[in-house]
Amino acid sequence: MKNWGFMIHSIRFTCVLDTNVIFPINIRDILFWFAHYNLYTPKWSEKIFEEWKAVMKRKGVSDEEIIKRTSKASEAFPDALVLNYEPLIPTLTLPDEKDRHVLAAAIKVNANIIVTNNLKDFPDEYLDTFGLKALSADDFLTDTIDLNPKLAVQAFRELVFYRRNPDLNEFEILDQYRRIGLTDTADYLHSQL
Repeated sequence: MKNWGFMIHSIRFTCVLDTNVIFPINIRDILFWFAHYNLYTPKWSEKIFEEWKAVMKRKGVSDEEIIKRTSKASEAFPDALVLNYEPLIPTLTLPDEKDRHVLAAAIKVNANIIVTNNLKDFPDEYLDTFGLKALSADDFLTDTIDLNPKLAVQAFRELVFYRRNPDLNEFEILDQYRRIGLTDTADYLHSQL
């Protein structure tokens, strides 16, 4: 695991959240609760939200629910939307051109990290030239917990308290995290409970 935890210190720490960490509900929930507790500042673009909406549509989420989810995210983090990043897109080179908009948004807001589970398309050496790192959701969350375990556990417990459909306890949610690849996050949180 890459440990960039030394950089994650406050709400001034800015992260662009890629679509693949916003769409899965369990990953999105913990990322949003950590942001709600000011463990970092989330950022995204309209293009990231367009991709999120498209994934939800493909997965059979109703139009009403799509609007509800995206509206709640925008209302919870009104300063998260990155604007005027589009001119940077054609200047960037990534293995998958479709990911350039994520990097462009990160550069525009001078982000510290891109949180993505698609690391192969964000090469370390290239991102280094922009002062950026890409981390998986599991590595990012684990580093965040490591820097402020008490606040991270408080955020997790509140997430559990408000969790519905289904109503699960802490350990059931941690088991869900393990099943979706947040193994280190789940183990770390478990050790702190």
